[in-house]
Amino acid sequence: MSEPQSKKSKLGLSEIASTAGVSIATVSRVLNGNSRVDPAIRKSVLAAAAELDIDLSQRNKTKTLAFLLSNRPMQHAFHSHILLGAEAYCASRGWEMIFQASNYPPQILGKEIQLPKVVQRHDIVRGVILAGTNSTDLLQFLTRREVPFVVLGNNVLGEVENPQYDVVFSDDIQGGQDATRYLISLGHRHIWFVGNLRLPWFARCFEGYRRAMEAAGLTPRHSTIDSEDETDIGYLGTKSLLAKGEPVTAILAGNDPTAHGVYRGLRDSGLEIPGDISVVGCDDTVGSWLYPALTTIREFPEQLGRQMVELLVNRIMDPSLPRQQVTLPTELIKRDSCRAISSSEDSSAATVLHSSAV
Repeated sequence: MSEPQSKKSKLGLSEIASTAGVSIATVSRVLNGNSRVDPAIRKSVLAAAAELDIDLSQRNKTKTLAFLLSNRPMQHAFHSHILLGAEAYCASRGWEMIFQASNYPPQILGKEIQLPKVVQRHDIVRGVILAGTNSTDLLQFLTRREVPFVVLGNNVLGEVENPQYDVVFSDDIQGGQDATRYLISLGHRHIWFVGNLRLPWFARCFEGYRRAMEAAGLTPRHSTIDSEDETDIGYLGTKSLLAKGEPVTAILAGNDPTAHGVYRGLRDSGLEIPGDISVVGCDDTVGSWLYPALTTIREFPEQLGRQMVELLVNRIMDPSLPRQQVTLPTELIKRDSCRAISSSEDSSAATVLHSSAV
């Protein structure tokens, strides 16, 4: 930097500090994205810069985003594909992205939240892509800190109605409806849902299942296991269901890893797929690897990642934009894990299963 440019830079900081009534060091912390600066002081500094017609955007040329995976294993198939889509969009737009994992309790007060330090450095990271499982407490915390972010709405613990932030959804509620209607169209009436309803992505798929069942005049039934291991949820949920002697001819699993567990549970009980029980999954992450190949709801995680980055970059470029909520559709993929049955077969199969389990 030349001497005139250096003097001009220092003069700008001094003028901002004087107008805002703070020290030059405080102005510098604001410009460097220090998250410990009081939000009211930050607003005062930014307002002073605007009043003096000093373009602060020229002081921060970084084009880096952070992909924050919260409370999920790094190798999780669905979120890995979201990451791939986000990276591809960043590369196509000349942005860079860093990956960061984070784990925190579901219910945590804002003052107790400890974000990775790099995420709090506005001079390094311009915005955050929130994947994994996140609480509304964290979203409120980032909003108060004025950190630009976009979140995957399907995995937020808590209500996501009229959010004050950008959010992207996969329409797994509609997907659950489509899967259930398909099973009903095949003649099934004893259809059960297996998952953990305490987790939002299972609860959303179950909501679609419930709507379809009730619309057909059928009773929604679920076997829920309070665990975060999705394969174990499927296995234990299926074994528990069969042990009760409940009539069942089809199972909708909350996602594909859970369907994998359902397969194991059925086979351990001497039952065939789809000969005895039809199975449908949701998310199409591992369904094509199973035998028989799993009928499932295809979501589009790479497109979710691309959409999340697009919203975030738009937000960074124009903070005054209205908050966006985008929902991407799902697709029913029919494979070999389901078969059609007659009404008499449905009744007799349910009776056999009930009798064998008693």
